[in-house]
Parts: sequence; structure tokens; C-alpha cells
Amino acid sequence: MSGSILILAGRRTGAEDPLAKARGVADKCLVPVSGRPMIAHVLESAAASASTHIFVSTHHADLLGDLDDPVARSLGGRLTVVPAADNLADSVLAVAGAAELPLLITTADNCLLTPATIAEIEAEAMRLGVDAGVALARREDVLAVHPEGQRRFYEFSDVAVSNCNAYWIGHPGALKAAEAFRGGGQFVKKPLRVMRAFGSINLLRFRFGLGPIHHVFARISRQLKVEIAPLLISNGATAIDVDNERSLRVTEALMGRRDRINPRSNCRGTPEEPGAANGQRLAVTR
Repeated sequence: MSGSILILAGRRTGAEDPLAKARGVADKCLVPVSGRPMIAHVLESAAASASTHIFVSTHHADLLGDLDDPVARSLGGRLTVVPAADNLADSVLAVAGAAELPLLITTADNCLLTPATIAEIEAEAMRLGVDAGVALARREDVLAVHPEGQRRFYEFSDVAVSNCNAYWIGHPGALKAAEAFRGGGQFVKKPLRVMRAFGSINLLRFRFGLGPIHHVFARISRQLKVEIAPLLISNGATAIDVDNERSLRVTEALMGRRDRINPRSNCRGTPEEPGAANGQRLAVTR
């Protein structure tokens, strides 16, 4: 991917992450995943992409010191750590002024994001010719990677998808789409904010899959006055982020499978379903 990558590694105000607490680390982004801090896996893929600059937005003042991973040192001046704002929108806007666009926005727990998927996201956005995009994986692709990989899907009339925690901003004018996400992950608790951003009818269409996915996004685009599209990607593993003990175990199992197939790969391979050739699937301990 050309342009820049922003990795969101901040904390929710007043919330203590259970994974970080259980493992005695200061931030969720430092939780060990297959022996490395989770953000190191995301940095590894970002480093292997064609992006010119990588930004990390965090509340952790000494993130690089506590990270202590070779990937951070290898990035040198290509990596910039910036203070996170109190909400997602301001964190994005604070970086956008210094970043070369297009800008890919992802999260520190998106450990299975690969350089190939980063390139695919941009290629799909360019193919559609849109201002901004949301990376989504089809249900069948997610479940093919791991049957316990993801439990939440948005069902449209033509496809069921899961969010991949990756967003593409093509040009400065498209940054106003970030305003719709002021408040970040707390949207579920603030329905009036959601309705103002997307429109109540559009929200119902999105929530209950009332129409084909591209038609629903076209209606949302008109509401936001930014052309935003679903970017359907091929690697279902990208929809598996490390949110809890279950998804952490799934992620580590997939990484272990990848490393057995290609011992020299770090975060650069595409996790595949174990036993795909004979119909077996990888199980996870609940």
C-alpha cells in the first residue's frame, strides 16, 4: 500500500482491559500473542507493506520502551508514535494532517492482518473509485479459516460479512467520514449519535440487512456526503481480532499453523484452515 498506516492503540476512557489485567501489562497492545506483544504483529505487516510511514496512536507514554521488539527498532524513522485523543475521530484527525494519503486505519489487536491484505484493501478501494472504505470479510471465508473465529456477522440480502477493523481514507476530503465515529466503540451505548451520523432509516437497513450491501452503503454515503464503500477482502482471518481469551486462543492457533507451514514467516503469511484438504477444522478450547 502507498501512503500511510495508522495503528490505533489507545485505551477506552475509564475502562480496564481484561486481557491486559490478566497478563500484568500496562496496555492491551502489549498483551503477548504467540510470544510477542500483539501490536508487534501488526507492525510487522505494516513494515512489509509499501506504506511510506506508520503511525501508532496511544495513551502509553513509553510504548516503544515497553514494547522491546525488533520490529519497532527496524522501522526507524518510518515509525512515529503520537498521543491518542479521547475519542477515535480526533485520534485519526490528529494524524491525518501529517500523514501521506491514502491512509489505512487499523487497530493494535488486528494481529492476523497481512501485507497482502493491506495491498488488497487499497486495490479494491481504487477499483471502486471511492473516497473511503470499510474492509469486510465474507462469512464463509471467516468460518473456513476457523469455525470459532468470529461469531458476529452483518447479514445483507446478498452477503453476510464481518468487520475487519481496517478503514481506508483516500483523500483529505474523505476525512469528514471520521466524524461519524466520534465516540469510537461506544456507539452501541449512544444510539442517538449513531442515528445522527447515519440516519435512522440507513441504520435500520444496515442493522437488519435490508438490501444489497453496496446499495446500503450508497445510502449511508449520501447521508455522510462521502462516498464510502464496503471493501470485500479474501482473507477471512482478518476479521479475527484479539478481543478476549477465546479470540486470543484462535489467533495463536492460526499463527502456529502458519508457522508450521512456513517456519520462516512471521506475520506475512495468510493463515489457512488446518486440514482443509481432508475437511478437518481447527478446534479451540472454550
